[in-house]
Amino acid sequence: QVQLVESGGGVVQAGGSLRLSCAATERTFRGYAMGWFRQAPGKERELVAAISSGGSTYYADSEKGRFAISRDNAKNAVCLQMNNLKPEDTAVYYCAASVLLQMVVSGRINYWGQGTQVTVSS
Repeated sequence: QVQLVESGGGVVQAGGSLRLSCAATERTFRGYAMGWFRQAPGKERELVAAISSGGSTYYADSEKGRFAISRDNAKNAVCLQMNNLKPEDTAVYYCAASVLLQMVVSGRINYWGQGTQVTVSS
């Protein structure tokens, strides 16, 4: 059983940056693909970015160039660097893990974190 714990959320002004981190409790984490999803009030949860166990990345079109996902298997961690934040980025951000990258991209998630709130003020 993989447990995921997010951190790094908060309140930031538009144009600012935040770095989200997700720590996994199991060493088997390094074999999983990981992703970050977000859910704004009244909207469906959507994929932001994903990374395979080998480091291949996938980004939603709206985040390309602003967000960067990375992982550190030695620390059992995955991060999401968010730059040039916009008010529409306000949401709860969730860390997710699945066996394969295509599962993360298609929303077939084996494990979810509890979420961390990101609020971008205008």
